[in-house]
Amino acid sequence: MMTDHAEPALELISFCIGEQEFCIDVKTVREIRGWTPATPIPHAPTYLKGVINLRGAIMPVIDLRNRLGLGVTVPETRHVIVVVECQDRLAGILVDAVSETFTVSRDHLQPTPDLGTDELRFIQAIISLDSRLITYLRMDDVFPAQVSQAA
Repeated sequence: MMTDHAEPALELISFCIGEQEFCIDVKTVREIRGWTPATPIPHAPTYLKGVINLRGAIMPVIDLRNRLGLGVTVPETRHVIVVVECQDRLAGILVDAVSETFTVSRDHLQPTPDLGTDELRFIQAIISLDSRLITYLRMDDVFPAQVSQAA
């Protein structure tokens, strides 16, 4: 009797920052909400927009564009906060727009190029899907422990 040991497909949610497309595991997403002005935290890292009240819980909001070194987001009503749970912590990531959810087999995941630097630590893999290249983010590194403790 043969058993299939193939790893299950990944269900991902994609979003845009500028012209670039990124994705994360849909299981980490708790909700998607419109931009809510965040209360700044003194002496916080530049990528921390501040904190918001999410139904009684204070949650940090990360400017993902800034965290990834792509510039600073000037939030407008069109921006979206994706609320994610990572290592039993809730946090929001500020993105330009959410695109879609999609399923992809693990053999579509391509390793990041080796540049001999730690700068790619946020990237888990690159996914080539149709004519698009989507960057699959490693959420554990996007949300360091200090950020949720600061909030």
